[in-house]
Amino acid sequence: MPKLHLLALIVWTAMLTASGAVADVQSRADTDTRSTTAPGGAEDATIRRVLTEFRTVRVPLSRAMAIAERLHEGSKTADISFESAGAPVYRVRTIRNEQVWENTVDANSGGIAGKEVASSLRELGREDLANMIALKWIKQELSDAVQVAERAAAGSALAGGLVRQDGRLNFVVVVAAGDDLKEVMLEPPKVAKQGPIHR
Repeated sequence: MPKLHLLALIVWTAMLTASGAVADVQSRADTDTRSTTAPGGAEDATIRRVLTEFRTVRVPLSRAMAIAERLHEGSKTADISFESAGAPVYRVRTIRNEQVWENTVDANSGGIAGKEVASSLRELGREDLANMIALKWIKQELSDAVQVAERAAAGSALAGGLVRQDGRLNFVVVVAAGDDLKEVMLEPPKVAKQGPIHR
C-alpha cells in the first residue's frame, strides 16, 4: 500500500450483499496524518501529481491484477499499488500455495515491465507472512474488494491489500475519487462455523 496522506474526514458504510463485506470509506484529515517535516503544500502537490498521472493510464487496477494472476495459474493478488515515478506501473504481489511472486505491470500497455521476483512464504517478514496465510483462508478476493471500494467511493482504485488493525484483518483499497484519495476499509465476511458432518 502506498503511504499517501489523505485529506478530509469522510466516513461512510456500504454493504456488498453478495459477500457480506462492509466498506468504510475515509479520507483522513491532514491534521492527523501530516508529517512535521513535510509541509502540507508538498503533500497536496504530490497527491495532485499522482492523480493527474493516474487519470491518463489505460490499464485499470483490476485488469493489472488479472494480468499478474494469469502469469501463475491459480494465484491470487495479495497487494497492488500504482507508482508514477518514471513510467506509470502497478506493482503486484500474487500468491499460490507457498509461492509469492512480485511483478510490475505497465499501466499503459498492460505488459510486464522488469523482472519477476519469486520467493517463498518462509522468506517473508512476520506481518506479511500472517497476511498471506490469512489471504489463503478468506473467501473474498482483493478483486472483489476493489469492485466494492470503487462503487462505495465512486472512483477508480489505485492500490489495495490486506492489513491487520486492532487485531482484525481488513482489505484496504485506495480510490481516486475526483480530486481526492479515499481509503476504503473492507472487512471480509466471516466464515460461518460448520456443524458436525452426518454420514
